Amino acid sequence: MTEVTSTLAYDEFKTILLDRRSVRKYKDEPVSVEDIRELIDCARYAPSDTNSQTWEFIAITNREKIKEIEAITWEELHKRAGEADERGLSKEARLLTKSFGPYATAFSQAPVLIVCLATPYQSKFRERIFDPVQLVPDHVWDEEGIKSSCLASQNLMLAAHARGLATCPMTGPVLLAQDRLRTYLDIRPECQINMVIALGHPMESPSRLPRKPVDDILRIVD
Repeated sequence: MTEVTSTLAYDEFKTILLDRRSVRKYKDEPVSVEDIRELIDCARYAPSDTNSQTWEFIAITNREKIKEIEAITWEELHKRAGEADERGLSKEARLLTKSFGPYATAFSQAPVLIVCLATPYQSKFRERIFDPVQLVPDHVWDEEGIKSSCLASQNLMLAAHARGLATCPMTGPVLLAQDRLRTYLDIRPECQINMVIALGHPMESPSRLPRKPVDDILRIVD
């Protein structure tokens, strides 16, 4: 690859990176199964701990099921708000409902909802070395699965933007209704629900939000 070609590839990639947005309004237009499969193909090429590939995805294209997940999320949110109100936290309860609720259910109009799962971390290193020497507590391996699943999810979202689609990652349904979501979608008990991603054709183009300066987040040790 020549230097000019390499520079062009980087510039194109950075444009995709900087122009991606979290979109919460979608056109009433379906996303093809071909598009979904293409995005998952990109997701699966993310790096993972010892190539463990600790990710799975559930793509929901049935609008009624997406609406049911929205309803489940709101039910659990109102339950939490009611409990907070009973403890004298009426202001916080109102904020939970009015401020957090719309963000937690912003997937409701999307034609596709992707549930990102983290599968148990397993590898020959863990089997032959890590577990025998009790390298870390077992719960750390759950965290390893989540880390790799997050990398795959970012691949998916960047690929969606490059393909003319839009996404919005959310953890609200997981924080509020993980157990009910697990039952509703028949998710295996060994899998963790990492996040959900709304997917569709964008109806809006949000402006770029400010980011912390590089100097504020980078420390170089030479």
